[in-house]
Amino acid sequence: MIGTLVNTGTVILGSTIGCLLKKSLPEKYKHIFFQVIGLFTIILGVKMAVGMQSPLLVVFSLILGGITGEWLDLDGKSQSVGEKLKSRFKLKNEKFTEGFMSGFLLFCMGSMSVLGAIEEGFGKTSDLLLTKAVMDAFSSMMLASALGIGVLFSALSVLVFQGGITLLVLLVGKDIPPQIIVELTSVGGIILLGLGITLLQLKQVKVVNLLPSLLFICIFVWIKLHF
Repeated sequence: MIGTLVNTGTVILGSTIGCLLKKSLPEKYKHIFFQVIGLFTIILGVKMAVGMQSPLLVVFSLILGGITGEWLDLDGKSQSVGEKLKSRFKLKNEKFTEGFMSGFLLFCMGSMSVLGAIEEGFGKTSDLLLTKAVMDAFSSMMLASALGIGVLFSALSVLVFQGGITLLVLLVGKDIPPQIIVELTSVGGIILLGLGITLLQLKQVKVVNLLPSLLFICIFVWIKLHF
C-alpha cells in the first residue's frame, strides 16, 4: 500500500499549504482558485465519462443510485458527519463539509485511483498511484485554498477508499473485468461533472446521493458479462 500511503501524505501536504495560503490570500484570488477547481473538475469528469461503452447501464445506474441516495439521505448524513467532525475538532470553517466531500470525490472518483489500487493489490506496481499522488498534491493545495481545512480531512478518505480496494483485491485474488473499470470510471466522471457544476455555483447538485450508482454499475456490468 505504498502508493496509497504516499498519496494520502501528498494530500495532507498540499492541503496544509492550501490552508496557509487561504489565510493570506485576498478574497478575489480565493474566488479565482475556486473557479479553476470547478472548471478542472468538469474537464476531468468529461474526460472520464466519454469512454463509456454501455450508456444505458450508466443511465440506469445513475437513476437507481440517485433514488437510493435520496432514500438513504446520504447528502444529509454526510452534512451531519461533517458538522460532528467540525464540532469535535472545534473548527470554524463554514465550508468544512463541502471541502471534505469535494476532496473525497475529486481524489477518489478517478480511474487512476481505482486502477492504481487494483495494481497494488495484485503486487504489480505503485507507479500509477505515485503519479496520482503528485497530481493530488497540487489539486489539494488549490482546493484547500478555496474551501479550507475540510480538504485536509479528506486525506482520510483516500487512505480508506484506495486502501480498501487494495485489501479487497488481495483477499479476493481475482482479476476484475476491464469492462467494469471502464463503466465505473464513466459513472465517476458524471458524478465529478455534478461536483464541478456545484463548485462553480451554477446549480446545487447533491452529488453524494449519486454515490450508490458506483455499486449499481458494477452489478449491472457483472450481470451483462455472465448472463
